[in-house]
Amino acid sequence: MDTAVNVALVVPLHGSAGIFGPSCELCAHMAAAEINAADGVLGRELRLSVVDGAGSPVKVADEVGALTAAGLVDAVVGWHISAVRQVVAPRIADLVPYVYTALYEGGERTPGVFLTGEVPSRQLLPAMRWLNREHGVKRWAIVGNDYVWPRATARAAHAYADACNGRICHEVFVPLGCRDWDATLKAVRDSHADAVLMLLVGADAVTFNRAFAAAGLDERCRRLSTLIDENTLAGSGAESTHGICAAAAYFETLATPESLDFGWRYTQRYGPEAPTLNSVGESCYEGILLLSELARRAGSLDVRRMAAVADTLSYGGPRGEVSMRERHLDQRVYLAEANDVQLDVVAQL
Repeated sequence: MDTAVNVALVVPLHGSAGIFGPSCELCAHMAAAEINAADGVLGRELRLSVVDGAGSPVKVADEVGALTAAGLVDAVVGWHISAVRQVVAPRIADLVPYVYTALYEGGERTPGVFLTGEVPSRQLLPAMRWLNREHGVKRWAIVGNDYVWPRATARAAHAYADACNGRICHEVFVPLGCRDWDATLKAVRDSHADAVLMLLVGADAVTFNRAFAAAGLDERCRRLSTLIDENTLAGSGAESTHGICAAAAYFETLATPESLDFGWRYTQRYGPEAPTLNSVGESCYEGILLLSELARRAGSLDVRRMAAVADTLSYGGPRGEVSMRERHLDQRVYLAEANDVQLDVVAQL
């Protein structure tokens, strides 16, 4: 009889978000190894099985749903886009715990879903306020991929711009995998925006950054992203990152004792040539850790018992001391500015 706690790790292995996959896998496996070294989950070994979260939402949900229905997984954890979450969540609601680790648009209430990611009110609004206060940004353009997270976040950004003495003067949504930015960049230039809110995923942000800098827009227009990491900066190239800001609960350069210790353990385990630590990868470590802590507090992997204790949960991890509120992680959020291909933390939001 298999006594392990089997977890489906749903992360992108190809497509626009595929750039995040390697660090997601490594961080999740590191969490599993550390938990297993400390007696596992409820005394049982935690075992991960990777599911590619970059397919069509229905295809991913079919695979996760089949694994769950067959009793082959005891939980689902992972970083993937909101379009996937919206189909997976109702498919496995109340059956197994589902820890969703991505920053997202907010509002998820499906039973059994626990969320470690940042939401716009805690991440985007204070970042826009900071840019208005520190750099006088008032005119915003929005460039996003065409699915639920960018569109819902853009709606929030309209209200936030009003609260930050500004306005949205242009917005456009492009398909995942977009590579032709000429019309978009012309519209941004013509809008006279002070900053672009980039709601782009992975490789799309890379090609946009390259085109943005090649067009000379980085000389007069800043960029803000709530989803950009050190791997994306490296792909963009140091010459394409001037004026980029990012907001997240974790950065590789975050100089807290918890973050520094996490980075040291990561390097010790995987070596200096491993994918650079980043907020997306760390979120998968955080998701596995949260699952373990929920099980410990509930004394069970039962979804309802976990939900009953979730809002009493607090624990320490790479992000410092965190707690849950309405099944969302309550945590500190930071702002960082690009320095070549590194994101240097400049403020706590």
